[in-house]
Amino acid sequence: MAAAMDWLPWSLLLFSLMCDTGAFYVPGVAPINFHQNDPVEIKAVKLTSSRTQLPYEYYSLPFCQPSKITYKAENLGEVLRGDRIVNTPFQVLMNSEKKCEVLCGQSNKPVTLTMEQSRLVAERISEDYYVHLIADNLPVATRLELYSNRDGDDKKKEKDVQFEHGYRLGFTDVNKIYLHNHLSFILYYHREDLEEDREHTYRVVRFEVIPQSVRLEDLKADEKSSCTLPEGTNSSPQEIDPTKENQLYFTYSVHWEESDIKWASRWDTYLTMSDVQIHWFSIINSVVVVFFLSGILSMIIIRTLRKDIANYNKEDDIEDTMEESGWKLVHGDVFRPPQYPMILSSLLGSGIQLFCMILIVIFVAMLGMLSPSSRGALMTTACFLFMFMGVFGGFSAGRLYRTLKGHRWKKGAFCTATLYPGVVFGICFVLNCFIWGKHSSGAVPFPTMVALLCMWFGISLPLVYLGYYFGFRKQPYDNPVRTNQIPRQIPEQRWYMNRFVGILMAGILPFGAMFIELFFIFSAIWENQFYYLFGFLFLVFIILVVSCSQISIVMVYFQLCAEDYRWWWRNFLVSGGSAFYVLVYAIFYFVNKLDIVEFIPSLLYFGYTALMVLSFWLLTGTIGFYAAYMFVRKIYAAVKID
Repeated sequence: MAAAMDWLPWSLLLFSLMCDTGAFYVPGVAPINFHQNDPVEIKAVKLTSSRTQLPYEYYSLPFCQPSKITYKAENLGEVLRGDRIVNTPFQVLMNSEKKCEVLCGQSNKPVTLTMEQSRLVAERISEDYYVHLIADNLPVATRLELYSNRDGDDKKKEKDVQFEHGYRLGFTDVNKIYLHNHLSFILYYHREDLEEDREHTYRVVRFEVIPQSVRLEDLKADEKSSCTLPEGTNSSPQEIDPTKENQLYFTYSVHWEESDIKWASRWDTYLTMSDVQIHWFSIINSVVVVFFLSGILSMIIIRTLRKDIANYNKEDDIEDTMEESGWKLVHGDVFRPPQYPMILSSLLGSGIQLFCMILIVIFVAMLGMLSPSSRGALMTTACFLFMFMGVFGGFSAGRLYRTLKGHRWKKGAFCTATLYPGVVFGICFVLNCFIWGKHSSGAVPFPTMVALLCMWFGISLPLVYLGYYFGFRKQPYDNPVRTNQIPRQIPEQRWYMNRFVGILMAGILPFGAMFIELFFIFSAIWENQFYYLFGFLFLVFIILVVSCSQISIVMVYFQLCAEDYRWWWRNFLVSGGSAFYVLVYAIFYFVNKLDIVEFIPSLLYFGYTALMVLSFWLLTGTIGFYAAYMFVRKIYAAVKID
């Protein structure tokens, strides 16, 4: 059984990654070689805005359409992200220039937007929507050139080049709305070295765009769909008046440049948009502070414990024994089962399930197998792994439930399999109804929702029952002391032993360990950025485990020294105290970093944030609980109990 458990997660991970091989590949394995004038297909992904948090399909706006619209078969992660990858009418040929070409419209006739279409386009522009295209699976980016030298010496100013994902749909100026109707594509290729007699092949290594707004009167189009852009800065932008029909041209140009960037490194441009030095400095600072504080706490508590154990094990006279105080006095009650043992064991089982899933996902992503080039692979893998890790969650919950003198194992298994996933599914379903009402591509389609329910009840629930059955049958945890029949009276507690005060105290250290990383994660989720700092994330995760464990041990030691033996629930709640700070930071981020003013985007933000906080509380609470449980068993096994 143990051997089977060792290879099970890896085999399940491999199975989940193979579920949609068309959309998933390990970066660097499957490059596409193009010959001269081979077509390079430009596809659209979606429209996004950090102001509304509602993605939309590309053709939800009146863009030019090809003769036949074909949607790509998305994997689970892409569907949940709101991606709807579809073909576009852009005609791009490898290493073939195009100065200006009209995208749609018969001969030289412009496109006419109805008043309803004009109103919709104007609304999307005012909401700061970005358009996301891909070429050879590379996302389009807009180059931003910033001056990094601020000393005032113009001669020594250096340009700091950054890239913005996608391109802006348009812009507003003096209460007027303008549409970017001309796209200048700049594609970079890398020429592959071949033998002299063979034809050269090319690989796409970067995809940039310069969006422009050009008025209809300034664009000259002929019957062959060619056009002429105005020279200089004399042209006016294309205004969109939402109160009437608007006529305009959709045009584009293509420019190719050779690049020394190799195919395996082509994503580096997109993944190095933040200052790595600042990130390294912040991470190292967190590591030093956390390990320094953890070291101090560990030294204090180890020295104190050794002194306590030495005093308790002295064979002194009865009078000295009667004057004892501290954690030894509650040895007959410290392992007394708490209230609601089924719910506690179920929550801890879900915490173990989350812990196993997160650990494997971060580790595999750190190895480069879940990069952003594998669109949707991270979320797909996380969903499948959570389902399959139910066997470990059920096993740990079943064994703990039996240790806590529980006997209704079937009901406990059902509670473990449905309590946390049920809350997640319920919140997501309510939020999905609001997204449906907005006709956003972020709404999970009904067939996908049915598929998720089938995964939940067809994979996760049976595996939780299986694990719970074996965990419940296994020998319960061996507690070193017997429990008294009559509970001991708990003395009045000081103010700093209050549960909420404990949450505030215990949450500071773990939150400090992950504060910087949390900023990058929030930016990736809410501002449509790529996140690929999984090496940092794995390091932060290890620090989080260490800090949660140590602060949990300190808090349970103080509680037992105050002769309060009701540590089971309290320790679980207090160990997850950093989730409270995550919630406070999420509110701060919403107020200071995001420009969300409407009700539904705000509801989506706080709904998904609530799920993140709940999951983080389960994770850290579980880590702290098991660390404290091992500590309590260890110290009571070290003292002589009469």
